[in-house]
Amino acid sequence: MEEESTTIIMTSLSALAPSHLTSLTHTILSLSHHHRRRLASVLSSPTLFSLTLRHLLSLSLPQKTLLIATHLLSLLHPLLLHRNHHSLPSSAAAMKLRDLDAVVLLLFLCETHQLDPDVLEASADNWREILGAMCSDTMLNSISGLWTCDAGILMPYIETLVRCKRFVDIMGGYHHRRLVGEKEGYEIPAARAAVVALRAVEVLNAAGEVECVICKEEMREGRDVCEMPCQHLFHWKCILPWLSKRNTCPFCRFQLPTDDVFSEIQRLWDILVKTSELHVA
Repeated sequence: MEEESTTIIMTSLSALAPSHLTSLTHTILSLSHHHRRRLASVLSSPTLFSLTLRHLLSLSLPQKTLLIATHLLSLLHPLLLHRNHHSLPSSAAAMKLRDLDAVVLLLFLCETHQLDPDVLEASADNWREILGAMCSDTMLNSISGLWTCDAGILMPYIETLVRCKRFVDIMGGYHHRRLVGEKEGYEIPAARAAVVALRAVEVLNAAGEVECVICKEEMREGRDVCEMPCQHLFHWKCILPWLSKRNTCPFCRFQLPTDDVFSEIQRLWDILVKTSELHVA
């Protein structure tokens, strides 16, 4: 599954123009450095490490799942910034600094356990020194020339994204189904920021019998109506109540961003998959 996910991402990225790929690489490099700096700060400060570990241990499994899902969403956003149908990041990706510290520490603990399970058998009082030494070795290895090409920057990022996606698919999907009560046809409202960003356009050609598919009435010439990103038009009084309950276009089912983390992850992943399929075809 991880290989398939990596292939989907790499195929989708291969469809980007060289200038967009370069911009993406710079964005990812900056974000990766920020995450590394936060991890280094946590491991270099006994007080911050203690507070971060205590916060991490206080979280239940569903809360840890949501933490990783929110981090995954922040990793997915840069991959879609240059696509016309994803111009507005959802507020679902916002993370507090305390949660960012907790998730980078959690991911590093998981990576450490995978590489050497015996390391964490030591007392938790010694974890900071042990993890700090491992983090220093990792950072020293990463500046040996690996980061001088796009692949060297992208691959560690994609590997982290894929591991998070795998965990969220296993745990997040289950907890999300419980959250919504496994309701058939469950829909999620559009993100408020996405609704606020919708364009108002003037109806210019009433003779064209432009109809709002929600109320089935024609739109009068000279009146302002809402234009969705898919370019379908609706009366404001019709579309606003609609988007308060669901994030899809009433005509073509185009999806707007949502503030629900798990739904937003699925929406963005579906875009990557579709782009990958189109590029292969």
